[in-house]
Amino acid sequence: MDLHQRQHFDLLLQMATERLIERAVQRCEGVEAALHQLRTDPDGEGVWLGRFVDAFFDDALLDNPAGACFVLQALERRPVPAAALDGRVGDALRSLAKQAFRALLTQKAHEALAQQAVYAG
Repeated sequence: MDLHQRQHFDLLLQMATERLIERAVQRCEGVEAALHQLRTDPDGEGVWLGRFVDAFFDDALLDNPAGACFVLQALERRPVPAAALDGRVGDALRSLAKQAFRALLTQKAHEALAQQAVYAG
């Protein structure tokens, strides 16, 4: 991945992290509650991480085979959870890309929320 592509991916990740945190803090009514929800049930009330990743991929035009390959290329060294990859290649690529992006986004959101909690408290 060349430097320009890497910068583009890093910007997308930063935007996703900021949007997820802002949304979770608002819906969970505070940093501590958002951090707790993200840790205990990321797809539950207030965070809805799966829906967020799906919507972000749509908004960022990543929900296609080329976008999935872009994400996978940026995250080539990261592990992804075992998944049943049944069906078409494009669907499998999108699924893998979303899983890998979700894992990294969760990590970044945890870090940022934990940092906010320390500074707020």
